[in-house]
Amino acid sequence: MPRLPPLSSMEAFLEVARHGTVKAAASELGLSMPALSRRIQTLEHAVGRPLFNRHHHGLRLTETGREMQDQLSPILDELRGVIEKAGSPDASLRLHLNVLPLFAQQRLFPRLPELRRDHPELHIDIDTMSHAEARLGEGIDVAIALARSIDPLLYAARLDQDKVFPIAARTLTDGGRAITVPEQLQRQTILLHREMPETFAEWKKAIGMPYLEPAGIDFFDSGPLMLEAAAQGIGVAFMHGHHFDDAHDPRLVRLFDFDVDSPYSYWFVCRPRALRQPAVKLFHDWLLGARI
Repeated sequence: MPRLPPLSSMEAFLEVARHGTVKAAASELGLSMPALSRRIQTLEHAVGRPLFNRHHHGLRLTETGREMQDQLSPILDELRGVIEKAGSPDASLRLHLNVLPLFAQQRLFPRLPELRRDHPELHIDIDTMSHAEARLGEGIDVAIALARSIDPLLYAARLDQDKVFPIAARTLTDGGRAITVPEQLQRQTILLHREMPETFAEWKKAIGMPYLEPAGIDFFDSGPLMLEAAAQGIGVAFMHGHHFDDAHDPRLVRLFDFDVDSPYSYWFVCRPRALRQPAVKLFHDWLLGARI
C-alpha cells in the first residue's frame, strides 16, 4: 500500500487552492513562501501530476486539483474534528477565546449562561492578553478585538459601531471649578486604552478643537481600571458610549453633548480556516445572532 503524503502538504494545498496565491496561503499558515511551495511540490509528486497551472498572476487549479480540493477538504475537516474531540475528553467542543476584560465583563459574561444552557457541550477557555490577532492559530482560536480595522487576510465580523464619550468623576462637574467646556480639559489628565490610542485625537478633531492639549495622557490596558481611575478623579477617560452605560456607576458622568463616532469597533476575528472548526462556528453564529 503506497504511503500517504504528509498532512501538512494537504493542508498547504487546500489553503493555496482557496487563496489562489502562495503568498496569501503562506501568511495564513505562518510559513515562508519557499516552505509552502515545497509542501505543494511534495503533494504533486505523490499524486504524480500537477495540481496547479502556474502563471504570473498566481495559480489556477488543474482539473485534477479541483477534484482533489472537493474530495480532500471535507476529509480534513472531519479529521480536525476527531483530533479536537480526542484532545477534549471532558467535553465534545472546546474554544480558546481571547477577549478584553471590559467586553467580557459588560457584554459577554451576562449572556454566557444563555449560551451554556443552549450548548452545554461547548466549553470556553478565556485569555485576556492584548494584541491577540498575532497569536491566532497558536493557542487562540478566536479573538474579540478592539481595532480600527482588521488584517484583510483574517476573517472579521464587526460587532458594533459606537460613539466616543469623555467620562469623568461626577465630582468634576460640581463646585466652582466644574468642567463645562472642552477647553477645561487642558488642565486634566486624559486616560486612553492602549487598543484605542487615537481616541482623544479623533474626538478633538471632530469637535473642531484639534489644538486642545491636556496636562498629560495616561495609557491603560484594562478598561475596568480606566473606569475606576475616572471615578476616582484621576483623569478623564475617552471610551465608548456603552462602556459608560453598562458600567451603571453613579460616580461617573458623561461630559459635554458632542456626538462623535468612534474610529474603533469590536470585531469577531479568526483565521478563515478556523471557521471550519465546530466550536468556532457555533460560537460565531451565536455571538452574531445574539447581537451582544
